[in-house]
Amino acid sequence: MTTTTVTTGVTGAVGAAHTRVEGLAKVTGAARYAGEIPFAELAHGWLALSTIARGRIRSVEVDPVLAMPGVLAVLHHGNAPRVDTDYVGLLGRPDPTLAVFQQDSVPYAGWPVALIVAETSEQAREAAEALVVTYDQEPHDVAFSAGRPGTYTPENSAAEKGDIEAELAASAVVVDAEYTTPEEHHGMLEPHAATARWEGGRLDVVDSNQGTMWVAAELANLFSLDPASVRVRSEHVGGGFGSKGLRVHQVCAVMAATVLHRPVRVVLTRRQMFSLTGYRSPTAQRIRLGADADGRLRAFDHQAQNLTSTVHEFIEASANVGRVMYDANAHHSVNRVVPLDVPTPTFMRAPGEAPGSFAMECALDELAEKCGIDPIALRARSEPDVGPLSGLPFSSRNLLACFEEGARRFGWADRDPRPGVRRDGRWLVGTGTAAAAFPVGSMPSTAAVTAEADGTFTVRINAADIGTGARTALTLIAADALEVEPRRIRTRIADSDFGPAMIAGGSMGTRSWAWAVTAAAGTLREQLALGGDIPPDGITARSDTAEAVGALPKKERHSFGAQFAEAAVDVTTGEVRVRRMLGIFAAGRIVNPLTARSQLIGGMTWGLSMALHEEAVRDQASGAHVGADLAGYHFAAHADIPPIEADWVDDPDDEDPVGIKGVGEIGIVGVAAAIANAVWHATGVRHRDLPIRPDRVLLAGGGYSAAG
Repeated sequence: MTTTTVTTGVTGAVGAAHTRVEGLAKVTGAARYAGEIPFAELAHGWLALSTIARGRIRSVEVDPVLAMPGVLAVLHHGNAPRVDTDYVGLLGRPDPTLAVFQQDSVPYAGWPVALIVAETSEQAREAAEALVVTYDQEPHDVAFSAGRPGTYTPENSAAEKGDIEAELAASAVVVDAEYTTPEEHHGMLEPHAATARWEGGRLDVVDSNQGTMWVAAELANLFSLDPASVRVRSEHVGGGFGSKGLRVHQVCAVMAATVLHRPVRVVLTRRQMFSLTGYRSPTAQRIRLGADADGRLRAFDHQAQNLTSTVHEFIEASANVGRVMYDANAHHSVNRVVPLDVPTPTFMRAPGEAPGSFAMECALDELAEKCGIDPIALRARSEPDVGPLSGLPFSSRNLLACFEEGARRFGWADRDPRPGVRRDGRWLVGTGTAAAAFPVGSMPSTAAVTAEADGTFTVRINAADIGTGARTALTLIAADALEVEPRRIRTRIADSDFGPAMIAGGSMGTRSWAWAVTAAAGTLREQLALGGDIPPDGITARSDTAEAVGALPKKERHSFGAQFAEAAVDVTTGEVRVRRMLGIFAAGRIVNPLTARSQLIGGMTWGLSMALHEEAVRDQASGAHVGADLAGYHFAAHADIPPIEADWVDDPDDEDPVGIKGVGEIGIVGVAAAIANAVWHATGVRHRDLPIRPDRVLLAGGGYSAAG
């Protein structure tokens, strides 16, 4: 037995830059992802997808495929194991399309019609491509547009105060404009992959996901299993962005493993991900703003519409973002939905806030122009003291501090407010700004911290590191809580056997997990303070933050930010180049400046991509995507990215044990608007439809005459 002391005088791990604790393993290839972990007798599944957008399966020609080399099974609606979707999970009722191979109906193009399992992935793919499926095709409808027939208002999706129409009528200045954003896709580096096997009477799934307890609970419900008999692990994840929850590939892997009594892996291709793993719905938004002559808002009206599938409702809550941003006498916002013969959308980085901020912050810029007021000054005149709709106090609100610091560093004071007057050779140059906000939340989580006999400490928490640096952040938090150096901490994550914890989503992960780790470390310190030897199996303290999180007072809790961009427009080619970007954020206490800055810059990069490039196009005739790959779906590559700076102001949350808020989502919020506003400032022409493609710039070219 060994005696150890906890207190070593080492403090300040939180707030100091620290390289990723798993970084060496990742860059040397030692870190194994879900699609590359070896298993004995592993079989490989390959999905065959529908080629029609709506109808029924008439036949699946199985026999010729079963005769092909290496083919072990073909699962389809006629022979697949039954599953149950009549339950309420973490995020409510599941998407019925998770009940794969349960019926002969086809709700959209790219819907799984069969899983071919073979000894190798090459054999499975060849067989899947040879499989003949015939259909009874039905007419489909995939056309999305503002206010089209079938649009409805879901329950609890509207909020209002005051009389909008009266305040608009009484306003000296009014903006009434419509904005659109296209369908967008996550496109993370690591495709979705899962391996399922039965081991010792338990279902063991090695997966790439954003929450192992979430996926384990959903699988237990679907297959009517005892939750304790399901284990899900996801040690390394190559990006998630809201897409990596429970999808059809995990369900298919479990089905096949159950039928064949051997491990089965299903890895989705990039093309399959375009129809099977969710996306951001296109939006059509209308903003109406009314203000006094001095720019103070009297009326704020935000109406947003998105599409969803015909089988499951998903709301891209774009109209929600303004509910905390600006004060007005009358405030109205509503989200509307239209069901179409398309896959169900899902959460995608800053769901609602990303497209909603584009419309809202562009409309604020238009209002500033009409009022003849600086865009930052205009926003300051409608800065709320409490939640504009809720009336709740803010936990902290440092939006104006972000604008002040950002304006100073960006050189905003030197800006000529007139559009279309600044030239650099063949380029028209302009600058723009926009505000950002994203909610802050905490969810109950559990953790265990063990003092080992060798003087080290092991943290076990069912967190998910989807590339954000969460594993490293939790190591630093544990080091400070235990007052030891980070090198003495081993952090183990992403195993459903570790117990309940928040998923990696909504910028709530690190905040929720840190609370649990801090609580467990505090209890362990108390136990170690009693003295005595540490046994070979260590001393473990556990925590559950449900009571503490539940006792938090009701407040408006948000991270805030100010985005700045400089754009150059070549009016002869329509090319838009963003020359520089700056984001200043108020996002709580920053645990690890190195990975936090990376997260913010990553979000800002994605915002640039959203503004200028990203657009998934659906063919009206077939109902399928045009160019469902990373050649046809263009996004910003390294060569497209200008110098980007991201920094923050002091903004700790006093009611969080570590002072954390969240940085994962807010980096993308407001970026597209800042760039669109910069393009207006450069050219004098507004672009209200994303992306700002060269052809759209050229079509608007008549407005550039003022710039020569």
